[in-house]
Amino acid sequence: MARKKERQFAIKQIIQEEDIANQETLLKRLKERGFKTTQATLSRDLHDMGIVRVPTANGYRYAIAEEEGGHSFSRVVGMEILGVYANESAVVVRTITGRAKGVALFIDQMKHKNILATVAGDNAILVVPDSVKNIPIIKQDLEKIAYE
Repeated sequence: MARKKERQFAIKQIIQEEDIANQETLLKRLKERGFKTTQATLSRDLHDMGIVRVPTANGYRYAIAEEEGGHSFSRVVGMEILGVYANESAVVVRTITGRAKGVALFIDQMKHKNILATVAGDNAILVVPDSVKNIPIIKQDLEKIAYE
C-alpha cells in the first residue's frame, strides 16, 4: 500500500510540473522516477485521485479536478456536455467524443444526493437515479452545468 501512495504522489507531482497529455507520457515519466506500472493501474490511480483531462490552448492535459477551481472547472465540463436527456427511468448525458469518462467523474464527485451511479461510454453517460421521482431534479441540475 505504501508503494501505491508513493506512486500516486509522484503522479500528482508530475502533472503539476508539466503538461501531460496522455497516459503513455505519464507512464514514461513514472518509469523515469523508478515506478514501473501498467496502463491499467495508472488508469485506476487517475480515477481514484480525481485526475481528468482538460482542454487547454495547447491541447488536452491532465489536471486534478480540485486544482481547476469549482466554478471554472464546472464551466470546462459544461463545454464538454452536448445535451442532457431523460425518460421515465434514467438520465443520459451526451458528451464530446472521448470525454464521457471525465464528465462522469465530475458528476460522481458532485456527490448528488439523488444520483446512485454513473456509467460512462465514449460519448454518453447513463446516470442512475435513486428514484424515478427525482429524474427531473437530476436533469435540471445537470443542465445547469451544461448551459452555464
